[in-house]
Amino acid sequence: MELRIEQHALTEAVAWAARVLPTRSPVPLLGGLLLEAEGDRLRVSGLDHEASARVETEAETIRPGRALVMGRRLLDVCRVLPEGPVTAAVDSPSRLTLGAGGARFGLSLLPLQDHPAPPGVPEVRGEVDAPAFAAAVAQVAAAAGRDETLPALTGLRLALTSGTLTLAATDRYRYALRTIPWKPTGAGLPSAAAPETEAPATETAETGVSAAEAVETAAHAVEALVPARRLAELTRALATEPGTLTVALDDGTLALATSTRRATTRLLEGRLPRHDKLFALDDTPATATLDRAPLTEAVKRVAVVADRDSPIHLTFTGDTVHLQAGHEDDVASQHVPAHLDGEAPLTVAFNPAYLLEALTTFEASTLHLHLQGPGQRALLTAGPTHQHLLMSMRTPGV
Repeated sequence: MELRIEQHALTEAVAWAARVLPTRSPVPLLGGLLLEAEGDRLRVSGLDHEASARVETEAETIRPGRALVMGRRLLDVCRVLPEGPVTAAVDSPSRLTLGAGGARFGLSLLPLQDHPAPPGVPEVRGEVDAPAFAAAVAQVAAAAGRDETLPALTGLRLALTSGTLTLAATDRYRYALRTIPWKPTGAGLPSAAAPETEAPATETAETGVSAAEAVETAAHAVEALVPARRLAELTRALATEPGTLTVALDDGTLALATSTRRATTRLLEGRLPRHDKLFALDDTPATATLDRAPLTEAVKRVAVVADRDSPIHLTFTGDTVHLQAGHEDDVASQHVPAHLDGEAPLTVAFNPAYLLEALTTFEASTLHLHLQGPGQRALLTAGPTHQHLLMSMRTPGV
């Protein structure tokens, strides 16, 4: 194998594929990146037991072939190569040589015959706008669990229908839900079923999906439970390319692809709790309408004095909300404008970290906080396509 390629293109391709390589593995071959040169393309691939990544980039192939190199060492070398053309060549059965601008590096090759085969490509289900999907994943992944002893709760559920793509995640104390439009192309996707109970039938200009349909979609869909943190990382990287993502799915694997990049990840076993009844807050006694930016800044400011797991109290009157945190001599408070539709005053308390993470996932300037009272569920919304459920805390002062 021998090829010429620009340093920045090689570095970008190697960095993309190396993102799935394990940091520590009893199988050294899983630390390898497979380089394949043919025609005007270089393909770089990496995999471990849970994920894979492949990218194609332009290159001038002098001698087609394949080589398996330790990926992180190759990435380190690519980053320090001088800018400009790079020559990469297998000049012996055991060595890959890279040269650019007078610098030369020799890297040991791994045995190609022992490298695991890449996972198969699942059935294509449809296409989704890459930046919109990445943003939705980031908004929902904030609510996913971090406790690896409860693996299902570290997942993000994707529910696919012919009308919407619904994302959901929960760690038992909060539950995020997001729906976005997409273009299904695969067979066998169900339509969103009609709701069993009456709900507002208003549609959003963004998706054309009613509020009732947004809540009911996940109960009538093809579903997958994907590791939330890995999915957020992959979609964030894939969204750097404008255009659409192809979504492919089978019983054990999710694949996402652009025209030049493809990533797969293993699905998690288990299911998330259903959100349908949790999000049905028709009997909400009070709803507060607030400007997101000043509320977010106030929570950040007041939470500075809050000890770990101590709450931040929000007391709503007719036209303001009073935030307070801390105890004894270390206290902080601030007033923020808010309109409360319901009986006032009303005081609720939240974990400040959970509240702040929820607020920062929204992009809308105005938010609605549907309140059931101290120690009860509270639903933060910016319309039917983005909802974040929080459990309020019952404290002696509330």
